[in-house]
Amino acid sequence: MKALLLTAERTLELTDVPAPECGPEDVLVRVRACGVCGSDVHGYDGSSGRRRPPLVMGHEAAGVVEWVGERVGERASGIVIGDRVTFDSTVWCGRCGPCRAGRVNLCDERRVLGVSCEEYRRHGAFAELVAVPERIVYRLPDRLSFEHAAMVEAVSVAVHAVGRTPIRLGDTVVVIGAGMIGLLILQAARLAGAGRVVVVDLAHDRLELARRLGADEVVQPGEDGAAAILEAVGPQGADVVFEAVGVAPTVSAVIHAARKGGSVTLVGNVTATVDLPLQAVVTRELTLIGSCASAGEYPACLELLAAGKINVEPLISATPPLAEGAEWFDRLYRGEAGLLKVILRP
Repeated sequence: MKALLLTAERTLELTDVPAPECGPEDVLVRVRACGVCGSDVHGYDGSSGRRRPPLVMGHEAAGVVEWVGERVGERASGIVIGDRVTFDSTVWCGRCGPCRAGRVNLCDERRVLGVSCEEYRRHGAFAELVAVPERIVYRLPDRLSFEHAAMVEAVSVAVHAVGRTPIRLGDTVVVIGAGMIGLLILQAARLAGAGRVVVVDLAHDRLELARRLGADEVVQPGEDGAAAILEAVGPQGADVVFEAVGVAPTVSAVIHAARKGGSVTLVGNVTATVDLPLQAVVTRELTLIGSCASAGEYPACLELLAAGKINVEPLISATPPLAEGAEWFDRLYRGEAGLLKVILRP
């Protein structure tokens, strides 16, 4: 089959690779759409240590079931050949303590599609075919396109983060980072009852998109991000703040922008360690919440997408064929203005 193979740092080649091996509990999916995640772009140059060549990347995908393992028919999902489906980016075991507690994102044996690191290598969906366990597969609503369905992984990350956060009806919510996840958190927070949503970013075009998607106010901060946010929300600070960037300055800003007794949810994950303003957290009794991936939100997110309650169409910049994947990866890596989500079509 054809696949977009990472053969070296910043080198992608459309080439022939063996079709994936399938086990008795697996489903073979012919990929119709696969989104380029920010983590793929970060891993493209080897800097993350989680995209080690040779590797077929890609974990935000949707397609059509082409084959099912002999034990799939025994499962409650009833997945059959011809079904339009998507699947979780995380392959979880279903046996460990976190899985049994429903926290599959924290699985002790967690593997992510399209990732190659020191512990494991698992090829992903920038290919004509991908094999995944039936337990992570979900049917698509009839009215949902493959391209929009490929966005469900990102939507689920945002919905999971909002679900972990104590948003009360009418709360003032700040989202720092108007990238893909931040713009989806904006929409999910509104659905959760936020009364006022303020989005913060350095890029003017992304702030304009945030306005289109429902932000009440947008902030383009200067050197002091916290001061800019407090000027917008008032000196008391915001009830809830989401950090969707993952670098030291923005983590510090969200902590200083939250009101006393407020909540800070950390979603961005670019740098491994950051300095923490400990006294501000302790003396103002803030609640810090980490949010990782998603844990069972896919069905709800698919319905939100199908109903148009979360709007992803303005976030999709291009849907080129897989054969043009190397070019589009380079454009994303260079940070070309105006590009958000690129969805490749095998």
